[in-house]
Amino acid sequence: MGPENETQISEFLLLGFSEDPELQPLIFGLFLSMYLVTVLGNLLIILARISDSHLHTPMYFFLSNLSFVDICFTSTTVPKMLVNIQTQGKVISYAGCITQIYFFAIFVVLDNFLLAVMAYDRYVAICHPLHYTVSMNPHVCGLLVLASWIVSVLNSLLQRFMVLRLSFCTILEFPHFFWELNQVVHLACSDTFLNDLVVYLASVVLGGGPLPGILTPTPR
Repeated sequence: MGPENETQISEFLLLGFSEDPELQPLIFGLFLSMYLVTVLGNLLIILARISDSHLHTPMYFFLSNLSFVDICFTSTTVPKMLVNIQTQGKVISYAGCITQIYFFAIFVVLDNFLLAVMAYDRYVAICHPLHYTVSMNPHVCGLLVLASWIVSVLNSLLQRFMVLRLSFCTILEFPHFFWELNQVVHLACSDTFLNDLVVYLASVVLGGGPLPGILTPTPR
């Protein structure tokens, strides 16, 4: 029989950046403004692409998808932190922790894959311009985005399952404003060797794999 989750507690504490009450309004205002700028900026990109037929190209299709992912990515962590600051609360439920880890893992990997897809799109456009409309037709673009979503969701499901198998024996005080997977694993009181292995393998394959494509300069 596989290992089962033996968690004895249902709540955890997110300590945030600082416990100084005088700094809380400053931190709240700073992150609220950055969050609103991020959301509104990305929404404008999406709306511009939808409303202007000249932007119905593969590059802007990928860019609008990246903007959507960026909105979801920031919304996974920042709103909870803002609520905690406003209510002066630090508690997050175990279910909330697992949910946050699940969506955070999806969007961080998806962000990386979409950047790699955009780099490939620019490579085809610059190096093979005569074949661009055929190579990057709407069907291919849709498949690239769908494949990125599938890989990201499968990885997130795997990471979620690996966290569920861990046991946490004491009330955890987490010195951050969201649950970061690697640090969560190291706070468990059960054996974490398999979790570490999965995290490192996923980081190498899903993080290091697309990285050369993103960083490699496109020939002019």
